[in-house]
Amino acid sequence: MAWNPKGGGGGPWGGGGGGGPWGSGPSSSQPPDIEEMVKRTQERVKRMLPLWFGSGRGIILAIVAVVGIWLATGVYQVRPGEQSLELLFGKFVGSNGPGLNYWFPTPIGEVQIVNVEQTNQINVGFRGAGEGGRGSSPRDVLHESLMLTLDQNIVDVDMIVQWRIKNAPDFAFNIRSPQETIKLVSESAIREVMGQTLLEDALTLKRQDVDDRTKQLIQQILDAYGAGVLITEVKQLKVDPPAEVIDAFNDVQRARQDQDRLVNEALAYRNDIVPRAKGDAERIVQAAAAYKDQLVRESEGDAKRFLSVYEAYLSGKDVTMRRLFLERMQDVLKHTQNVIVDQAVGGSGVVPYLPLPEIQRQRDQRSESPR
Repeated sequence: MAWNPKGGGGGPWGGGGGGGPWGSGPSSSQPPDIEEMVKRTQERVKRMLPLWFGSGRGIILAIVAVVGIWLATGVYQVRPGEQSLELLFGKFVGSNGPGLNYWFPTPIGEVQIVNVEQTNQINVGFRGAGEGGRGSSPRDVLHESLMLTLDQNIVDVDMIVQWRIKNAPDFAFNIRSPQETIKLVSESAIREVMGQTLLEDALTLKRQDVDDRTKQLIQQILDAYGAGVLITEVKQLKVDPPAEVIDAFNDVQRARQDQDRLVNEALAYRNDIVPRAKGDAERIVQAAAAYKDQLVRESEGDAKRFLSVYEAYLSGKDVTMRRLFLERMQDVLKHTQNVIVDQAVGGSGVVPYLPLPEIQRQRDQRSESPR
């Protein structure tokens, strides 16, 4: 290789002759002096360092200072709501709460700090604003949100899952990707619960029941994993049929709402008529019972009166029979217009009876009749 294309053999570091890259020398094939190079390097380093560093005491002080700085790096602070996990040679040995603490510095010890009071949220079936990148808008993720119900219908579900750490060591060391694990478990749980629920129930009556069952199932699976996670809330934000059939589904829903309205109106009418009919029936029954009691008591009174008359008859038959005959004849004859005159008393000065009321009545009838 030509170090100096213009000639001279000085090499790239200058110098003439065949001295090679470290200066001139007797021959270009002579190897460099390693001991001389080390000696020159040591002299340059000594000139750059302080004078006291070259002594044995200075070296000890420097080592002590380095060790002190290294040990000082073991001081750490845990803020409120956080918990520290202390590892010794990679093995978990204990934890500490909020405050100023000390642990062996790296590489002997390691400290991991986790927030055990922060509530985290995972979206299933959709991505929120900014979740898919800067400036992104909320969007639906169909491969997560579309699922089958018990009656083989497809439903589009968007759900949020809120959680926090309940056991810091389990959360840090038992599962590798906590966020991804919770998300996959949540998606699996909601699919299982929806697969056991009818579409109409999932859309209307049992939405809260689906949330509760999903929360319970997620917690059960994570506890089996030893994830150290507490599920605080599961809430469905949207439960709709797929967009392709939502118009037809809305028509069905409106028809069902009309059906429910008519049924409610019929029930209201029944609730108005039936109590009144029952009231009328009760009133009739009570009136009949009262009439029955009245007749029974009147019959009992007539029977007692008859018995009293019969007893009086037994005590004086002739007098009683005469009295009864006279009372009965009085009742019969007081309504008749006939006058009966006994022939035996015809010469006793009885004035013949003139039927003036009958004559007046006939005259009135003739005056009222049309001419």
